[in-house]
Amino acid sequence: METDHIIEHGEPVRQFSVMLPNRPGALASLVKLLRVSGVEVIGLSVQDSRDVTIARLVVSDPETTEQLFIEKGIAHASCELVVVALRESGPGLLQCLDSLMIAETNVDFAYSLIPSPNGHSLIAMRVEDYEFAVAVLHQSGFKLLYQNDLSR
Repeated sequence: METDHIIEHGEPVRQFSVMLPNRPGALASLVKLLRVSGVEVIGLSVQDSRDVTIARLVVSDPETTEQLFIEKGIAHASCELVVVALRESGPGLLQCLDSLMIAETNVDFAYSLIPSPNGHSLIAMRVEDYEFAVAVLHQSGFKLLYQNDLSR
């Protein structure tokens, strides 16, 4: 049952969370490290505090990213995200969130990704139940993207 959504739709989008020192150049160094290995950052959310920053990254190649983080000793965590392509940013976002609310599933956090090549706005969401949220959004007519859609 675990792999049903992979066969039917594709691999879920993976997000990496990395703690960085809150100083100039820390995020640029991380992005440069990924880029040198052929990995592009296609989504980014940064939460700061006085001493450290938590960078959430969606990348074009999660396997290479994880391998690189392990090799370099970069502490990280990863999770699955639901990514929705919105035809209309404002109304589409509200319809998407309403669909999840009606289904009584919670959004833990959300942020936008770099727009897709076809110009759609993309929103990435961490939800309490990935498979349920995917089913609800599909039934509501939303276009969902998977890792292979984002690996440009």
